[in-house]
Amino acid sequence: MSARRPAPAHEIPRLAVEELFGDPVRAGASISSDGTRVAYLAPWRDRLNVWVESLDSDEEPRCVTADDNRSVQTFHWTDDPRWLLYEQDGDGDEMWHVYRVDLDDPAAEAVDLTPFPGAMALGFETVLSRPGKAFLHLNTRNPAEFDLHELDIATGELTVLAQNPGQASGWLSTPDGDLYAQTLTPDGDFQLARWDTSAGATGELRPVATFDGADYPLGIQPFELTPDGTGVWLGSNRNSDRTRLVRLDLATGEETGVDSHPVLDLDTRSIVFPALPSPLIRNDYTGALLGARYLGERQVIHALDPHFAAVLPHLERLSDGDLAAVSCDAAGRRWVAVFSHDRDPGATHLYDHSTGESRLLYRPYPHLDPEVLAPMTPVMIPARDGLRLPAYLTLPVGVDPAGLPTVLLVHGGPWFRDSWGYHPVVQLLANRGYAVLQVNFRGSTGYGKAFLKAGIGELAGRMHDDLIDAVGWAAERGYTDPDRVAVFGGSYGGYAALVGVTFTPDVFAAAIDACGPSNLATYLGTLPEFARPGLINNWYLYAGDPSDPEQKADLLARSPISRVDRVRTPLMVVQGANDVRVVKAESDRIVEALRDRGVEVEYMVKDNEGHGFVNPENNIDMYRAADRFLARHLK
Repeated sequence: MSARRPAPAHEIPRLAVEELFGDPVRAGASISSDGTRVAYLAPWRDRLNVWVESLDSDEEPRCVTADDNRSVQTFHWTDDPRWLLYEQDGDGDEMWHVYRVDLDDPAAEAVDLTPFPGAMALGFETVLSRPGKAFLHLNTRNPAEFDLHELDIATGELTVLAQNPGQASGWLSTPDGDLYAQTLTPDGDFQLARWDTSAGATGELRPVATFDGADYPLGIQPFELTPDGTGVWLGSNRNSDRTRLVRLDLATGEETGVDSHPVLDLDTRSIVFPALPSPLIRNDYTGALLGARYLGERQVIHALDPHFAAVLPHLERLSDGDLAAVSCDAAGRRWVAVFSHDRDPGATHLYDHSTGESRLLYRPYPHLDPEVLAPMTPVMIPARDGLRLPAYLTLPVGVDPAGLPTVLLVHGGPWFRDSWGYHPVVQLLANRGYAVLQVNFRGSTGYGKAFLKAGIGELAGRMHDDLIDAVGWAAERGYTDPDRVAVFGGSYGGYAALVGVTFTPDVFAAAIDACGPSNLATYLGTLPEFARPGLINNWYLYAGDPSDPEQKADLLARSPISRVDRVRTPLMVVQGANDVRVVKAESDRIVEALRDRGVEVEYMVKDNEGHGFVNPENNIDMYRAADRFLARHLK
């Protein structure tokens, strides 16, 4: 698609919330190993399910899953054309199960391959060296410890390959059967260790390499075994501010540079949201490393394979967006390319490198006219201490960009980042006439180690100052009416919204908190067992450990619940009842405290959702309510 100038204001229609937050007609396509079929997500009974379509015949696409309770989000081709696998949890509880679909028997029901109540399957990957097999991590033995299992896809048989000794956070298995564990030391450092069973069946971990845990608040990404099993490709910032791609030798522990960018980090956003593109582009069926992704204002891809270097220019010519998900058949002949774009989301193309031919497979939201949507512009904002804050500004189409009501939209994490692309909430707000400001405050990932660590100890401090400085920047430049500013966010962004109305109550005319913690000490005390070990490098390092009385007192001082007496801003709170990360009590607590003081609070709870809503009717309800709430308070 070529760039088009947005339409004048008088031609801009008012977009319905359903148009922006309803299900796509199709999404998430990937190609089979033989290149003859694509699988994708599309609605069935108002839920996204997996469909399969032939690329070389006029057969009607076939829906191969039948989940009418909750949309499917993740699926996997296997090396056997008969089997397709998908993952599903229960109403947002994050207890993920792996299901198998028989593509040869349309009448057969999906089979739950991990039917263990209260347990979750993580780290699913097919095994190139063992056809018909897959690895996954299961915590059936101990909720806090994941053991490595091998799954026989056809029979469903599970075999324990390694029992977690207590500190392993992930496992690797080489084609020769050697096992390696990624472990966490008591000091929070990451170690790669070989699982040595020579001394007995229980095994012993022998360290290969150690990484400073403080450099990786969410773990090392990527961390992937090379196809020959002799090394690991990983994102390293050892002795560097930037995260680059290296190969670690499993025999010696030595790192060898594979690729880097002079000013950008590898794009590691998928460690938070696995649906986002991996920093490594690989052939799923051969394991070959094809390319690496870096992310600044926009994406940069480095081709690391000669064949992919020849293919990449052809793919990039298909759209003026950024190449997102990309898959190819085993031979690297046929390619399915999905593109990120601020105004043409998810356009998906098929490209045949043997013929040079390409065609558009679908646009997920064909009813959305790119000319009606608002462009997202990268900007750089100076903080009060001189730190430069990368940000994105979206202005309503065809409107004089002066004195606008403005929404400060704060990303979650906080170990994440905002990036260029399509965001339905941004487009809803811009369509209603708001300027939208998204700020990568200190502590955000993707801008180097120093920028990340500038957030240590700064929750409700300089991290929040960065947001306030961004609002001041927009007002000084005339974009924003300082009397009509709202703060809106989810997870950490919800916490930031609550901090906004408790620590800086004069800045905001309205606030929306979606599943944000109101009390940092109680929030950290209710996180699930499996998440506790990693806290040493993120929440405990950046905010504090509630087991230490002095740090607990500081956590409370940085918590919105400690300053409810300062709130006078209208507040909307949204919560999933099944949220295992920020439990419902965190929202109940702030709502009750404010209502007891007579402060206006609009509270929405969805009983069949967790940390972030999935079902479209719930998202539509939420954003309809948010639309009304902001219109009422920002006038």
